[in-house]
Amino acid sequence: MVEVSFYHLQAQPLDQVLPRLLEKVSERGMISLVRMMSDQLKIDLDGALWTYSPASFLAHAKAEDPHPDQQPVLLTGAEGQNLNNASVLVLLEDAPASDIADYDRCLYMFDGNDPESLQAARARWKTMKAEGLDVTYWQQQDGRWVKKA
Repeated sequence: MVEVSFYHLQAQPLDQVLPRLLEKVSERGMISLVRMMSDQLKIDLDGALWTYSPASFLAHAKAEDPHPDQQPVLLTGAEGQNLNNASVLVLLEDAPASDIADYDRCLYMFDGNDPESLQAARARWKTMKAEGLDVTYWQQQDGRWVKKA
């Protein structure tokens, strides 16, 4: 059964937090599919993953780029297309996930400073709990993640 971790962003923006989480996923030998709703966020994250650290970068591509099946991290807006055979699904902007059972892990990231994002995350939490999924809740605190539920 898929494990779902909700990440409540409060202190740092997505473009600073996501690369570090994806690094940890990659270090564990897992492949990630990052699903979002807007093309602009996909473009912004593509740039951020190449430049977030002066000492390194995170190998990745957008789904429409050549050879998506060979990417350790793939950015997409399409639901139901696991083009890189990822085991970890990252959901941004309350992206749909009718295919969530096809993954081992799901990271649901939301902006706690945005009331709409917070409301959507609460609704998604309730739905996933009702479906019997194993869900946990992580909150930013003093520059680290603290498990709250």
